[in-house]
This record gives sequence, structure tokens and C-alpha cells, in this order.
Amino acid sequence: MLKRQIVLDTETTGIDPKSGHRIIEIGCVELVNRRLTGNNFHVYINPQRSIEEEAIDVHGITNEFLKGKPLFQDVAHEFFEFIKGAELVIHNAPFDVGFMDHEFAMLNQGYPLTHDYCEVLDTLVMARDLHPGQKNNLDALCRRYDIDNAKRTLHGALLDSEILADVYLGMTGGQKKLNLASGNETGGNKQQGDIIRLSADRQPLKVILASADEVVAHEERLKVVNKDGNTIWQQ
Repeated sequence: MLKRQIVLDTETTGIDPKSGHRIIEIGCVELVNRRLTGNNFHVYINPQRSIEEEAIDVHGITNEFLKGKPLFQDVAHEFFEFIKGAELVIHNAPFDVGFMDHEFAMLNQGYPLTHDYCEVLDTLVMARDLHPGQKNNLDALCRRYDIDNAKRTLHGALLDSEILADVYLGMTGGQKKLNLASGNETGGNKQQGDIIRLSADRQPLKVILASADEVVAHEERLKVVNKDGNTIWQQ
């Protein structure tokens, strides 16, 4: 079964739609079965209001640039059809989803809430679970997962979606590099089934034995698992 995901980001005039702030850029990239398809959605939007200076400092999009760009109502149907039924992958999802729901509601055309027609996966929540106590913004995650974000001098919805797609695949795809045979990444001319030999002068693996308390806890857990007396290891 094909799994369709849309990695999504928005840029806005400010931080709170309840204060009248609007979406000014939407960027989406499509993943199908964890592969980028090249089927993207990207649009700049005239918000019909001024952009806060603090927001311009973040994304660099100016009021002048947005003159003549389409209104949200002009792109709403195409955007809705693009994301409908997909799982949305968003970093700090409540921010973007809140703006999306606000924009669709303002049209008074009966559009449902985002959570009613899309599943939403928040990569910020995922990152905090994987890396508690660490920075988990997009730049920090790029460094952690060796993702090239050199072009990200300012925030941009499409660029950030492309970067987030790489970060998401890194967070959910396990180990990306296997440096057992040399200092290079494996994969180039290696074929499935090739033998990768460990270096003879490698450092020995450190063996950490369980403490007495951990052994007791382990045995107690096994008793719970073996309550029916059918586990192989205790027969």
C-alpha cells in the first residue's frame, strides 16, 4: 500500500492568526513510500495586510514582493486537493496547522479542520523524544543528521520543507553511515551481500556487565513474561 506524506512549511506575517496574521508562503514536498517524488506545491500569497518587521527578519519576504501575488482564496482549492488524505510532516505542527485552519475558515466555504482530512506528524515532538534536553530546531537537526543546510540563510517555506524531508528521513531511517571497513560511507559500489571486514587494529568493544540490582530486576521481569510457563528460554 502506498503511503503518501507531505512535508509542509509556511511563512506568515506574524506569529498569531488570532491577531489577524496571515500566511504569505506555502511550501510542500511529496514523499511516497519514503521517496521524494518531485511533486511539490509552492506559492507566495498576498496577505492583504502588512508584515511585521520581526517576521521579515526571519524569512526576508517583504510587503513589496507580495504585491500582485494571488490571495489565499485563489489557491485554497488547489492546496486543499494537494494535501487531502496525506500525512502531513511539519516541524512545530500547531503553528502551521493553526494558520491553515484560520485561512480556510475565513473563506466560509465549508472546509474542514486539517486534522479531519489529514494525519499530522510533528517532527519537533519526535525530535524532543529522540533527543531530550538538546536543541531541536531545524538547524540543530541538520547538524545532528549531517544534512546540508548551507543555503538556509533565511527561512523559506519550500527550502525548509525540502530540508525537513531530509531530516525526517534521517530521524526515521536508522543509521545512515556504516564506517566499518574504512572512513568512507558505504554504498558506492557495494552490493547487497558483500562482506565488510572489520579493521584488525580497531579498538575492542567495551563490555558493560549488568549490576546485581539489574540482574534481579531482569529475573523478576522474566517471571512476569513467563506467567503461563510457555517461554522457550525457561523450559
